[in-house]
Amino acid sequence: MGCIVGSLACCIGSSACSLCCACLPTCRNSTSSRIAYSMMLLIGSIVACIMLAPGLRDALHKLPWVCKEANCDQVVGYLAVYRVCFAMAAFFALFCLIMIKVNSSKDPRAKIQNGFWFFKILIMLGICVGAFFIPNDHFGKAWMIIGLIGGFLFIIIQLILLIDFAHGWSESWVEKYEETESKCYYYGLLFFTVLFYLVSLTAIILFYVFYAHGDSCGLHKFFVSFNLILIVGVSILAVLPKIQEAQPRSGLLQSSVISVYVIYLTWSAMTNNPDVSCNPSLVAGTVQGSVKVSFDYVTIISLLLFLFAVLYSSIRSSANSQVGKITMSEKTILQTDTGSLSVSDEEKGGQTVWDNEEDEVAYSYSFFHFMLGLASLYVMMTITNWFSPSSNFSTLNANMAAVWVKMSSCWLCILLYVWTLVAPIVLPNREFNSL
Repeated sequence: MGCIVGSLACCIGSSACSLCCACLPTCRNSTSSRIAYSMMLLIGSIVACIMLAPGLRDALHKLPWVCKEANCDQVVGYLAVYRVCFAMAAFFALFCLIMIKVNSSKDPRAKIQNGFWFFKILIMLGICVGAFFIPNDHFGKAWMIIGLIGGFLFIIIQLILLIDFAHGWSESWVEKYEETESKCYYYGLLFFTVLFYLVSLTAIILFYVFYAHGDSCGLHKFFVSFNLILIVGVSILAVLPKIQEAQPRSGLLQSSVISVYVIYLTWSAMTNNPDVSCNPSLVAGTVQGSVKVSFDYVTIISLLLFLFAVLYSSIRSSANSQVGKITMSEKTILQTDTGSLSVSDEEKGGQTVWDNEEDEVAYSYSFFHFMLGLASLYVMMTITNWFSPSSNFSTLNANMAAVWVKMSSCWLCILLYVWTLVAPIVLPNREFNSL
């Protein structure tokens, strides 16, 4: 946080920057910038959530001057969420285009990326205000389709980061166990592996009881049964001798983490099924075929995963990561450790955020903004439960398109994880920087 405060202070003036930087720890500008952009996205997401707060419309109606100047229905509800997230997505899309082919901090555009925060905040606020003047007409339906596509793409990025996290976690604890011979790491690996598999098994049983009962729920039965087979298959694959020979530290912890994520996506997909007889999540909130917007457990978990993915991508180093196996280029998502703090910089004392990208950028500026733009669309779809907007904009309808988007991402998750296991065998001559 200190790096962000220092960067913001530099927008106001050199004196403020010097006073602030003198009492803050040093960090890379590549790290501080990524965290600052993530905080902008997080704050925008909180504002979008506030738009759905119960009683907000009634509170605004108590202020006659507000609703006289503007239609209160325009600034609350799902449509307001769409407009706020549209502003965030447009802002990051703009910077995605501006930052194409920035190779080092010597490029003048790098200064825009790592500074001028006051003006960037004004730009985002300006786009947000302008978004509320977009006519309703077909905005909701059209933007929902874009949101479905963008949300799906962000789920792919999210699961890539999750796969990297699972591998990194397991490899770190195995390495510490081998170095210290402390059984705490061994029992820790065993505990979390068993816990995740038990959670997955319990969830599958509950799915059969509540979501896949009766003859009319054949699709849900297929989803649960097929994904159960996939979970068992990847768990066996992870411990095969051939895989262990290529990746000695690959194990069941990674498979158990992926299993829980697959189960979550399966649950999330089934909660979007408009068939009330197979979707108990709709029963309580159903009103004449529509569903009121609410923050349920699926939404909360989705937002937590979104927060994890964004922050993880902002601070994680690509060294020894699994991302390279999937993307064939680690620098697109994670940060490369480039540059070092020189002695002269240390002697300055007041230098807090130092430039580590004079030779080359530590990450792709353009792709990072592309990812945050997709994250904005994912937040929009998550907050509105991936439902389809109704004609009167007061309620949302369950959406089969969202079901298939989530299930497709679920199966893609399995494929990507399998690829991280077999990649060293399929491409033996390629260096994947495994630990």
